[in-house]
Amino acid sequence: MKVRVLERTQIVPRPLAETFKFFSDSHNLQRLTPQFLQFKFLAPPPEVMHPGTVIDYQIRLYGVPVHWRTRIEIVEAPKKFVDVQEKGPYALWRHSHTFKDVGKGATEMKDRVEYAMPLGPLGEIAYYLFVKRSLAQIFEYRESKLAEIMGS
Repeated sequence: MKVRVLERTQIVPRPLAETFKFFSDSHNLQRLTPQFLQFKFLAPPPEVMHPGTVIDYQIRLYGVPVHWRTRIEIVEAPKKFVDVQEKGPYALWRHSHTFKDVGKGATEMKDRVEYAMPLGPLGEIAYYLFVKRSLAQIFEYRESKLAEIMGS
């Protein structure tokens, strides 16, 4: 299984506590997901995030509905939280969100996703044909939407 890493860094012009609170509110997941994925919660999202919290939602990948279950593995407020895929399209998906006060009321927010494709060689072909580009689009959308919501 080939594990890939996707990393993104963004400066959010909001204080650390406010930025962490925004990202740790699972309701905002829907706001930061592109429309083409047709994101919807399968159960009401939790009000408070803590280790063990489970979030069930559905997205559509190329028109096919996919049930995705995320479990919160680590919460170290206001500096970090980590979510892992328990059910979904990847063989591995571990998403670390880290937050750092950079002064003047701004926060550096970093995403690090460790992921692997399922299905061996077929998954690798799908990665090069579709997944690599789709993940870039999803994180680019997220970056621009976050700038729209919280300022750039």
